[in-house]
Amino acid sequence: DRKADRRDYQTIFARKPGAVASPTAGLHFDRVMVNRLARAGINTCEVTLHVGEGSFRPIKTETVEEHRLENEHIIVPRRTINHLAATRVAGRRIAAVGTTVVRTLETLACWNPQPVENWHTAAGRPEKLSGNSGLFISEPFDFRLVDAVLTNFHLPRSSLLVMVAALAGRERVLTAYREAVGKKYRFYSYGDCMLII
Repeated sequence: DRKADRRDYQTIFARKPGAVASPTAGLHFDRVMVNRLARAGINTCEVTLHVGEGSFRPIKTETVEEHRLENEHIIVPRRTINHLAATRVAGRRIAAVGTTVVRTLETLACWNPQPVENWHTAAGRPEKLSGNSGLFISEPFDFRLVDAVLTNFHLPRSSLLVMVAALAGRERVLTAYREAVGKKYRFYSYGDCMLII
């Protein structure tokens, strides 16, 4: 724990204490960039996931399917629900900034089986907006909310890498990681990132 980490290891999105680690994909953003994205028609909305130590524990089970994540608390504001529904109704994509956002949004979709397009209506409005998530995303997985993710490069045998492979496909991810290693990209918390569409 260094003094510089207390300054540098915070995203501009941080609001509530509770996470043991920063959602590191968010470290790539500053207010200037978010404003530029908004001017380009790319809007943002916020969620909370109190990242726990379990997210970073390596997979040690014999098979991926046996691995379990510890519960992490998530909160999704009603305005975010409305924004997600409006985005889907407009036929636009939902991009998550980081694997923590992917897990939060897909947990929300698991809790609320109504189609996302209906979430802004009285009949389709999600009832559960907060709680604990132990959702472990691995192939095959039916992504209901997330179309794309901006994510850092994760360590081997991590649940985060397994999630990215579930979204992008194992071979695409292996190709990207070979390039990252070959070109000496930085991995992990203060590392480089990639956009998976």
